Amino acid sequence: MTIAHRHATVDGQKIFYREAGNPHAPTLLLLHGFPTSSHMFRNLIPLLADRYHVVASDLPGFGFSDVPDRARFKYTFDQLANVIDRFNTTVGLTRYAIYVFDYGAPVGLRLALAHPERVTAIISQNGNAYLEGLSEQGWNPIQKYWREPTAENRAALRSFLTLDTTRFQYVHGVADEMLVAPESYTLDAALLARPGIDEIQLDLFLDYANVALYPKFQDYFRRQRPPLLAVWGRNDPFFLPPGAEAFKRDIPEAEVRFFDTGHFALETHANEIGAVIRDFLGRKVMQKAAA
Repeated sequence: MTIAHRHATVDGQKIFYREAGNPHAPTLLLLHGFPTSSHMFRNLIPLLADRYHVVASDLPGFGFSDVPDRARFKYTFDQLANVIDRFNTTVGLTRYAIYVFDYGAPVGLRLALAHPERVTAIISQNGNAYLEGLSEQGWNPIQKYWREPTAENRAALRSFLTLDTTRFQYVHGVADEMLVAPESYTLDAALLARPGIDEIQLDLFLDYANVALYPKFQDYFRRQRPPLLAVWGRNDPFFLPPGAEAFKRDIPEAEVRFFDTGHFALETHANEIGAVIRDFLGRKVMQKAAA
């Protein structure tokens, strides 16, 4: 399966994306998280592109997309979602399922709030929308910064931007660390180390206080009842299993599957997760499209 590596110009900025599959097939939009890029989907895309049109973009300031200057581009999740919304229009995505991971959740769920008619299904892979999904270990330092956005609390978060912490995010909770390709966290760390990226990421840590939007996301789930599949690394140190189970509170027919791995579940369980997604989308999207 051929994967094309492209750029689309959105508001004068280049947005990098990977694309595979028949453009006339049902579309699946893959949205990455921190501190990674569409590179995290390199093993998943070939498992789905024979049946779906798969598009995975890099958020502004991440991966191989442009990095707008903070003086003229405010790094907030509202802004990231606005850019991806315009990216979708630019590349002709009018209806799609979304796969949301980590930061991809507040981006993708904003798209769903803005355009519920466009979203055919949601796949959440450790993409949280409930307070009970936030771990104390992973979020206490960041929540302190939300409550008191001082220079001292901002500086305390720089440890999240190191190679050691990036590697930790990949290997924690994994049964065999040898299954995690070292280029994954090494590439992420190299891109994080570019000049100015640290301040961008610290801005986004502060704006992740967008947990205030969780009730709106949950109201959307209850009103729209989108087909939803949660595929969750049960050993994630940041987003806990109760966050996955909580989807069923608002969408009783939501499907939840746990895997014995960590935050970056695709690094060790791409084949298993890919098979579950194929089955889910086949039942929820392909059959509906054929009806």
